[in-house]
Amino acid sequence: MEGPEEERQCGKCRVACGLYNYNLRDVFTWRLLKTIVMGQVLSLLICGTAVSCQYLADAGVETPMLQSFLNYAMLLIVYTTILCTRQGDRNIIQILKTKWWKYLVMGLVDVEANYTVVKAYQFTTLTSIQLLDCFVIPVLMLLSWFFLKTRYRLVHFLAVVVCLVGVGAMVGADILAGRDQGSSSDVVLGDGLVLLSAVLYAVSNVCQEYTVKNLSRIEFLGMMGLFGTLISGIQLAALEIRAVAAIKWDFKISMLFAVYALCMYALYSFMPVVVKMTSATAVNLSLLTADLFSLFCGIFLFHYTFSTLYIISFVVITVGFIMFNAVPTYSALPESGSSEDEDPSDGIAEGSSSRLLSAERDTERTETVTAVAAL
Repeated sequence: MEGPEEERQCGKCRVACGLYNYNLRDVFTWRLLKTIVMGQVLSLLICGTAVSCQYLADAGVETPMLQSFLNYAMLLIVYTTILCTRQGDRNIIQILKTKWWKYLVMGLVDVEANYTVVKAYQFTTLTSIQLLDCFVIPVLMLLSWFFLKTRYRLVHFLAVVVCLVGVGAMVGADILAGRDQGSSSDVVLGDGLVLLSAVLYAVSNVCQEYTVKNLSRIEFLGMMGLFGTLISGIQLAALEIRAVAAIKWDFKISMLFAVYALCMYALYSFMPVVVKMTSATAVNLSLLTADLFSLFCGIFLFHYTFSTLYIISFVVITVGFIMFNAVPTYSALPESGSSEDEDPSDGIAEGSSSRLLSAERDTERTETVTAVAAL
């Protein structure tokens, strides 16, 4: 009886961890490769915003709200215009009649998340920001669990720990290289702003995931463009009029603003696609490599000191990201499709996930039969 009992206990462990005897073709799929590549594209776009911000800061330009306003204005011009041309219930008038206050809150959360993290650089150090900014991941998982009914397995929690170890290696390399940039005038305030921005980003990302998976990407981006432009415009007028007037405009400054705005526009446009394929949590895990790309650029552009720990950190974060996406999460709610046309490749992805979940159910049935036989 010990043999069946031991096999039953091992089976339970595999069920809890999400580890099964999957066919490798069902785990290492084209969807997983595409997810990894698309996640790193997002990281490169964030790297582009970081490098352009660094050059603007070196030129004495510190106008985070103006930079955000340009991004939201571009979303307004493109996606809000598309909503205006739609007919029926998908028209912007009908959306505003029923959901205007929801998108107003979402826009406010997104604008303030961007503003508070930039403001934190004035009070605390880069190391603190890199570490505390990871707080967005556990908050995201918690919000997803309660509001999106996403269910995780042990392997997903282990994957998050692996990614955070990679972040620790990156921060350690910064400390060893003496690259503890930033201010330390009010560390408590600065750290509080970072934590606040992490919570706001988590709320914004959960709202984004729900919208793009249940409504539409165009609707989300159009409403963010409308309310983001309105809110950031008001804050720009209230907080940065003097800073904008003091800018000495030339071709270089104009190009830096253009690069930042285009990178942010591409990030906002592309991120919902990746979120729809995976989840907001998976996307934020992939974005942990953004700081590393910025560091690699800084080695050539700003003469930062290179460390082997940067390479180790990148590999560790990538391994954690693969672990998280190799075993699918599942929802406790019935699936509801987006109103937009589906990408045919998503059908392939859904097929792979279905096969994995089918394997999970078969395993659980096998464990039940084994337990009955043992009795």
